[in-house]
Amino acid sequence: MNCRNCNSSLDERINYCPLCGAKIVRNRLTLKNIWSDINAQFLSIDNKLFQTFIHLFSKPEVVINGFIEGTRKKYVNVIQYFAIALTLVGLQVFLMNTFFREAMVFDSPFFDALNQNAKAQENNPFNNFDYEQFNNYQSLIYTMSVPISAISTWIAYWIAGIRRFNFTEHVVINLYYSAQVIIITAFITILFLCLGIDFLLTSSLTFLFTLVYFFYVLKRVFNTSILETVAHYMLVMVMFVILFIIAMVIAVIIGIIIVLVKKGAVVNTVN
Repeated sequence: MNCRNCNSSLDERINYCPLCGAKIVRNRLTLKNIWSDINAQFLSIDNKLFQTFIHLFSKPEVVINGFIEGTRKKYVNVIQYFAIALTLVGLQVFLMNTFFREAMVFDSPFFDALNQNAKAQENNPFNNFDYEQFNNYQSLIYTMSVPISAISTWIAYWIAGIRRFNFTEHVVINLYYSAQVIIITAFITILFLCLGIDFLLTSSLTFLFTLVYFFYVLKRVFNTSILETVAHYMLVMVMFVILFIIAMVIAVIIGIIIVLVKKGAVVNTVN
């Protein structure tokens, strides 16, 4: 008998391939078999997804440091976990655009002032700003924030003299953190919208959660004291703001270049 995944020769008595780790499937595909696989992978209380989610709260250093050090079977792979998180964001965006469109209409003195100012000033950045379209790009925004956050932690801890992890390992840290935050944010947002709780309040609470949880993850992963973690956290935040501003400036420059190129192409076409 050969493994159907890596084609290596197998003993008839084993249930898992010793080379690639794939489960040996002996039965034909049926709905019962499919349901058993789904239950084992996602619904069972002892499955890897549930354990990864719980342990990223109770002991994030075990999940993150374990993955970095080579533990790859006990918890969900970091890329897979981030992909699951982005899938939940897609569900959140779909529900908001389909059933909770009114949640994107902000009735407050602050936003009223912005809208009035936008009408009065043609170049106001809030003029014609579509919050629904902004919401549609949440997955892209989350994905783009990971490398910025990873560079921030890498540089901040390098400056602080803690060089235990290389850049790729900092990416893993931030991917696990971001995925956990995204999953919680999506669940809370969907739940609160179903309960009719104000979207701005929901966003504020989830933003506060992301800040507190990030501090908690840094403390547990790097195993530093509270005061040390506060210092490192502030340095990371400073680096993140600097890198974010640089990324925004680059994006604006690229946007201006694209507009100028398009205008030039239009002028050449007319001539």
